[in-house]
Amino acid sequence: MNFDIPPELRELQQRTRRLILDQVLPMEGDPRQTPHGPGEELRRDLVALAREAGLLTPHASRELGGLGLSHVGKALVFEEAGYSPLGPTALNVHAPDEGNIHLMEAVASADHKARWLAPQVAGETRSCFCMTEPPPGAGADPSMLQTTAVREGEQYVINGRKWFITGAVGAAYGIIMARMEDGSATMFLTDMDRPGIVIERTMDALDTCFTGGHAVVRFDDLRIPAGDVLGEPGKGFRYAQVRLAPARLTHCMRWLGQARRAHDIAAAYARERQAFGKALGEHEGVGFMLADNEMDLHLSRLAIWHCAWVLDQGGKGKHESSMAKVSCSEALFRVVDRSVQILGGQGVTGETVVSRIWSDMRAFRIYDGPSEVHRWSLARHILRQPDVSGVQSGGSA
Repeated sequence: MNFDIPPELRELQQRTRRLILDQVLPMEGDPRQTPHGPGEELRRDLVALAREAGLLTPHASRELGGLGLSHVGKALVFEEAGYSPLGPTALNVHAPDEGNIHLMEAVASADHKARWLAPQVAGETRSCFCMTEPPPGAGADPSMLQTTAVREGEQYVINGRKWFITGAVGAAYGIIMARMEDGSATMFLTDMDRPGIVIERTMDALDTCFTGGHAVVRFDDLRIPAGDVLGEPGKGFRYAQVRLAPARLTHCMRWLGQARRAHDIAAAYARERQAFGKALGEHEGVGFMLADNEMDLHLSRLAIWHCAWVLDQGGKGKHESSMAKVSCSEALFRVVDRSVQILGGQGVTGETVVSRIWSDMRAFRIYDGPSEVHRWSLARHILRQPDVSGVQSGGSA
């Protein structure tokens, strides 16, 4: 691996950093933020800032108006965007839209791209991804999918219920995963104002950074034209992997920026705050926490860059993204939690952004696969590998 950053990516990184520090951070106190994410008017104002700076939707292809970033390029830009809870919204690289844009570019037809993807890349619309279901439906185990799609002539009739659907409120279109009569899964595209789509309620959550929040969505005899299947029928589970492996990694990129922000605030406080005759950071109990933060940030960045490099080399990155997801979600939360501890009373109030980052980041160990499921999957992969130890199972050395 070459860790040198090309000059054009270095310039893009610095340009993103300036946008976030100079224009996005001052908007963090904007009253148009809600418990369920930035309001639509605020989102549009943020998007306008990135558009003016030439940084809107940088991960999309140049043909669609993006910058066509590689995965390593995304690692640099997304970390800078994540330095503010509003940064990913401004650059249009927030979840679930970032993953949906990637999936649509890879799978959707030209007509579908023109109808749904182009306005999204331009920052005009948002989307949602409807996969997770209440029990006994699909969660960490997608094979438990309960939502059904039945073919009737030139239409599919979809019935089912989804929850934790990020961005459903206010989304222009959705991607729905449903089970076919033969047991396979298919993804469907739909305008979210179509008859048969019912948003039952918005769910209260720890995080407040995702535009539209998280919703419970029901499909009552929703009729989707056969021409609005995303890709090919029966390949839903395969397409889910196309979306999820890079999406796990981009979560890590954005949260690395948030954790770095929390650490910077805690380090500044530890330099200035006096306690027992010296600066707070000079006490080993606090200094060691800062050192541990620095190491967790460094190792998380290395994990992200390695996985990004694998994907840029054409690898599937499934196991690498699982390892990055687990290690980064846990290490970066440790960084933020230590930052809260260093800040003391300041850390558990709204006096700084750190308490908000802590609340937003706690869910990172759960969505896109909880840590335990990734560990289970990695363990299965390890056990399938041939024994190269030279010691026969059950024998003696």
